[in-house]
This record gives sequence, structure tokens and C-alpha cells, in this order.
Amino acid sequence: MIHFLVHDTADTVGVAVVDIAAGTELTGRDLSTNKSLKAKAAENIPLGHKLALRDFAEGETAIKYGNDIGRIVKPIKAGQHVHVHNLKTKRW
Repeated sequence: MIHFLVHDTADTVGVAVVDIAAGTELTGRDLSTNKSLKAKAAENIPLGHKLALRDFAEGETAIKYGNDIGRIVKPIKAGQHVHVHNLKTKRW
């Protein structure tokens, strides 16, 4: 079963393609290479939301679809939910 997708090898977050329960051992797919990826969910992650693929420090940039999607505003551990509570746009 595929739990998450990344669209570019530079991506640092994956997109959940199913609802993910905390503690689940995850299988992902890199769509640019068709490579299988592994991760473990540290939190519940709803369908369509982002999963951290590595640890992030405050101030770092998250990459999705090969693009900068914003600045990390709170530290994030690999496997945690990435959303508006810990990621903000750089536009304003």
C-alpha cells in the first residue's frame, strides 16, 4: 500500500494519499524516479496533508513538488504533520 507521494527528488515533505495513523510504518513513492520510500508517522496525518520526511529546524524551507512552499516556524521531527501550525508562507 502506498501511504504518501513525493513529486520531485528535492521534496522534503510528502503528501498523504490516505488518512495516516500515528505509529504507522509508511511506504511512499517518488513519482519522478518511481523509487519506493519509507517513513514512520509520528502523528495522525489526514489525507492530502503533508508529512515531514526529515527533521526541520525553525527557519528552514519546506520543499513540495520541487518548490519552496514556506518557512518552518516551529521545529518538526521526521514523521510529523506539516501544516499551518508549523509552516508559514514567505509571501507576507
